[in-house]
Amino acid sequence: MAKAVERGFTFSDLVAGYVTAHHADRGLIDLRTSDGRTARVTLTSTTSAEFLRNLGDPHLDATTHLADLLVTGRLVFAYGIHYPDGSFDAKRLVFVGRAAGEYAAEEPDWWIRQVGELARFYRRAQFGDSVPVDYADYRTMLRLGGDKSDHHVQETDTISRLVYGMASSYLLTGNEDHLDVAERGTEYLRAHMRFVDRDNDVVYWYHGIDVRGCQEQKLFTSEFGDDYDAIPIYEQIFGLVGPTQTYRVTGDPRIAGDIDATLRLFGKFFRDREHGGFFSHIDPILLSPDHESLGPNRSRKNWHSIGEHAPAYLINLLLATGDRRHADMLEECFDLVAAHFPDPSNVWLRERFHADWRPDSRWGWQQDRAVVGHNLKVAWNLMRVNAIRPKQAYRALAERIGRAMPAVGADRQRLGWYDVIERALGEGQRTHRFVWHDRKAWWQQEQAILAYLILAANTGDKEFLRQARESSAFYNAFFLDHDEGGVYFNVLAAGTPYLLGNERLKGSHSMSMYHSAELCYLATVYGRLLVRGEPLSLWYRPRADGFRDRVLRVAPDALPAGRVRLDTVEIDGRPHAAFDPESMTVKLPDSSADLTVRVQLAPATGGTR
Repeated sequence: MAKAVERGFTFSDLVAGYVTAHHADRGLIDLRTSDGRTARVTLTSTTSAEFLRNLGDPHLDATTHLADLLVTGRLVFAYGIHYPDGSFDAKRLVFVGRAAGEYAAEEPDWWIRQVGELARFYRRAQFGDSVPVDYADYRTMLRLGGDKSDHHVQETDTISRLVYGMASSYLLTGNEDHLDVAERGTEYLRAHMRFVDRDNDVVYWYHGIDVRGCQEQKLFTSEFGDDYDAIPIYEQIFGLVGPTQTYRVTGDPRIAGDIDATLRLFGKFFRDREHGGFFSHIDPILLSPDHESLGPNRSRKNWHSIGEHAPAYLINLLLATGDRRHADMLEECFDLVAAHFPDPSNVWLRERFHADWRPDSRWGWQQDRAVVGHNLKVAWNLMRVNAIRPKQAYRALAERIGRAMPAVGADRQRLGWYDVIERALGEGQRTHRFVWHDRKAWWQQEQAILAYLILAANTGDKEFLRQARESSAFYNAFFLDHDEGGVYFNVLAAGTPYLLGNERLKGSHSMSMYHSAELCYLATVYGRLLVRGEPLSLWYRPRADGFRDRVLRVAPDALPAGRVRLDTVEIDGRPHAAFDPESMTVKLPDSSADLTVRVQLAPATGGTR
């Protein structure tokens, strides 16, 4: 740990490390940080201690048990004050588990309880206690405590992201109210944000609607600065994120029709038939990716246009349908990722490209800069696509990313992951420079947790599991808002919430339950089934007209073949025997009413840890 410079000042900071010694008689702790450095921490008469707690849990004090808790090998966060002489006095300790080697986030229901609390926060913030919920009340911007701002544009993507979170909560908890919020949100999207182009046989999703006054005003093109007055593919992609997750639960054939029509939009207007992949933007008049009005987005490709299909909707669509064409599209996209994103001269991936796949290092704010979370997101989605279409190139790149990122994108003294970093080192520099700040965003922590958890689940590598645990510990210690609910957008490097400007909000163009719920869902699936070898129950609510073949596909994610099986099925509370354990499919009975299906999945082999 770097010592304070002898300049006569003090500063507050955080140190995270594993206890190597506790000198109780001198009130000292020795810690080993994630990258192996040593740190000495002084305990004072005012040092307090607590256990990590989940959303909805009460504060649990540990101050009087320090002698028993400060044992070798335990991971602990120490927040305190650096003095000019190099000493560090701890004022607050956070223990991530009850015993050395235990992690609270590995409790079987940790993430399930968390997604339920997140859903309750957003349900209350957007709709209060109203039954049924009315999406006319929905607002994109939510303040810290969930109060609505005066901003009146309902963005399609943020509604869709809320719908995703509610549907995911239902999958894990069976909470009927959360499914109702998801279904009504999907209906609202179809009624207000969908444009059916019958001439071209496609569906577009509006950027949003302005709901001021008596008449809503449709906003066809993006209002967001990077994409202003264009149709960006990522907004169309995220328009599908919530409906697709809802479709997994209900099989609503109208949602399936919308998804297929949006896929036709991608194929007709965004696809690059010469060089492969999809363009990032098209102009709203000619629907061309090569129009001069697009400016720096003219004939460009990026992570969103190539890889974002997978996590946002395409893997979930494949899970729900089993349709080979969706697997083909996933393979096509990630062949392109594996071929063009790696940079032989740099550990960071390239993210932006011209039409012919020449790297674009001059675009807008990104220039030659790396988004830490995008690098990590590539890794965990490569492993998921590898489970569908196994290729050594996918696995090798995912592992390369996983091994390289801690040294350049992680905070090895405090834990947690940074935001945007210069890809190249300047003359004489040994450390990659931050572009704007050293704050840590909630969605970047999600990418790290899932990258290392999914890598650990697939490889059994203990170092990947350690990174997953450390990333999860930081997120759960510092991003959960125990006072107002939900999670913070950003924290300072030392874990203190950063509550200025848009980063004070709980709802915005960027935040609406998607990333936090996706984390809860996938961390539950991989942590329980593949890492710890525990069973998992999921809930579905097939409509009477849902799933045309009357086959419900309940594989929880794109998992390695043979690792998980379907163990038991209940329909409307009664055992149901018509299912295939290996393919994880359920033959639904004919019914004139919606069905409630609860399935239990079990690991076919033990966990990896």
